Amino acid sequence: MSMMRIVRMIAFMMLGFLLRPESLPAIEYSLEDLYKIALESSEKIKTAEENLAISKITKDKALSVLIPKLTAYGNLTQYSERKYTEGSTPVPGLTLPGSLIQPDRTANWGVRLDQSFSLSARELLALEMAGENIRMSERDLDALREAYLFNVAVAYYDVLKAKKYLDIAEANLVRLSTYRNAAEKRFRVGEITKTVLLRADSELSGARSDRLKAANGLDLARAFLARLVGIDKEFTLREESTGEEDVPNLPILQDTALSERSDLKSMEIAKNVAQKQVRFVRGTFWPNLALAGVYNRSDQHPLFSSFNRESVYGLVSLNFPFFEGGLRMAEVREARAKERQAGYLYDDLRKSIEIEVEGAYLDLITQRGILKFLNDQLLFAKDNYRAVERQFEVGLASSIDIIDANTLLVSAERQVSEANYNYQLFQLRLRKAMGVLLKEIRESNSAG
Repeated sequence: MSMMRIVRMIAFMMLGFLLRPESLPAIEYSLEDLYKIALESSEKIKTAEENLAISKITKDKALSVLIPKLTAYGNLTQYSERKYTEGSTPVPGLTLPGSLIQPDRTANWGVRLDQSFSLSARELLALEMAGENIRMSERDLDALREAYLFNVAVAYYDVLKAKKYLDIAEANLVRLSTYRNAAEKRFRVGEITKTVLLRADSELSGARSDRLKAANGLDLARAFLARLVGIDKEFTLREESTGEEDVPNLPILQDTALSERSDLKSMEIAKNVAQKQVRFVRGTFWPNLALAGVYNRSDQHPLFSSFNRESVYGLVSLNFPFFEGGLRMAEVREARAKERQAGYLYDDLRKSIEIEVEGAYLDLITQRGILKFLNDQLLFAKDNYRAVERQFEVGLASSIDIIDANTLLVSAERQVSEANYNYQLFQLRLRKAMGVLLKEIRESNSAG
């Protein structure tokens, strides 16, 4: 084997090693990146987009009713025999043939233009309602997108929480390992009893268990986020702190929600459609007018003298159903009931939105205050642990003191982490309740 071939084989082996999936660096995503990917790859979003497409097709169907229909027709008939009427005998001994009543074959073809409509113009109302349904589908799609993006944000912060819990569990494991080693040294020189060392071993085992649960929790949170967004499981997240923001007064937030919420706009359109549906159904009491224009051409063999080869004519018909068993009255009552139902649903949604905004507002304000107190608690817990740790090293503190101090520190770290991420999530929750989350994300993507 030549030296050049050996060099090539080594180069290919090294290249294959470098291009292995586990050797490639994990892709880092920010929350804005996840938003963008989710909107492009979500099956739920694509399903809702198909609903919008169906609404547009429905409008095309409503429009087709207003366009005249052009029909071409043709037929050919072949008879088994030619037939005549009985012959006449004007002169004795001379019989004349009768009239032709069945030729050998006939042919007929032509074109027909038809248009029918109600005198109440309910076809125009149906077209208008189809346009309203398109706008309603667009609002429903925006509401679904906004809810889906908020779920992405929840999954994003769940991963950050799980990562922070793992960091806290690992730091706790290091502290308890240090404490256990210190306890072992003091046991060997006779400063503490065997019970203290066993307690340290027990706490260390518990820390290892907590670390394992935190690692599994992180894997599950990462898998859920990857499935929700549609990305590979090997990724890292870029954490971007939003910081504190000035929150307007509650009435301002509620007014914004009532003017911006996509689901409320959709319900308002549905209310208008229900009102028009009553007019549409009442239009069935009006007569239906049908117009037609026909060009017809015929042929036959053999011909007779009065045969008409070509004709052009128009047709006007009026259909006015007087009684149909009470069906139309029942349909009108049903449409009015649905109209009242749409009004009730709209009013209920308005009230629910006001309560939702108030709840999100109070949660955000409460979480801001809690976060401040928990940060103070964490600072005290850190100072307390350092002080107790130094006292334990010189024999001025017992094992119970240092374990209690460590437990307090771990609890404070977890609470601060939970409160910090919840505060950022509650900011997004308030924007979603106001109906401006999707708009802000779109503006951010267009600016980027």
